[in-house]
Amino acid sequence: MNHFVTREHEIEPLPGLPGVPPAGEVVLWQGRPSSALVARHLLKVRWICGYFIVLAGWAVASGLSDGRAVGGILFSVAILTALAAVLVGMIELFAWAVEKTTLYTVTTERVVMRFGVAISMTLNLPFRQIDAVSFARIGQSSGMIAIALVPGQRLSWLIQWPHVRGFRVAHTEPSLVYLPDAERGAAVLAAAIGQYRMAHAHQSRFVARGADLSHQPPAVVAAE
Repeated sequence: MNHFVTREHEIEPLPGLPGVPPAGEVVLWQGRPSSALVARHLLKVRWICGYFIVLAGWAVASGLSDGRAVGGILFSVAILTALAAVLVGMIELFAWAVEKTTLYTVTTERVVMRFGVAISMTLNLPFRQIDAVSFARIGQSSGMIAIALVPGQRLSWLIQWPHVRGFRVAHTEPSLVYLPDAERGAAVLAAAIGQYRMAHAHQSRFVARGADLSHQPPAVVAAE
């Protein structure tokens, strides 16, 4: 596996791409995660808010049961509210940063994932290196697109997070996560890989089954 480093988004000749595409390669689709979906589904912001609401309710109930002064109870609730506001604010800020620093690109030859809140990284996935693609729906049209690589290709789950599928650490699957238009992106990717397979008849054909996109093969060029 070949590696190269890209640190700054500003040096991109085209948004989301680490270099000028070769002649004949066409950008078909671009997308990025939704900060609202990242906060809600990845960082569980609603569960955290619910947790602090329960704590606040418990503080009020226990305070009244112990006969504490109303001022003391309100002070405890205010402390919990302030802590909740700080934590939720940090979660929303991280989710916003994930959205702003991430850009996924599908071309006629590859999938390019540019991401990195602290350090900018770019991952190139030529179609010949993709073994299978699957689509998981979140809501009506939003969702995630997971990419399984051919045997022998390895990526770091920790470096790729949160742009990975679940906890598949041993066989990391880079993923286009929390897309508001995931259904369209998955359809474009399936069609692009299908056309690529037909143009390269010596490779295994690509099969798409319903909402799940499955099977293909050989070779990852990772840009970190």
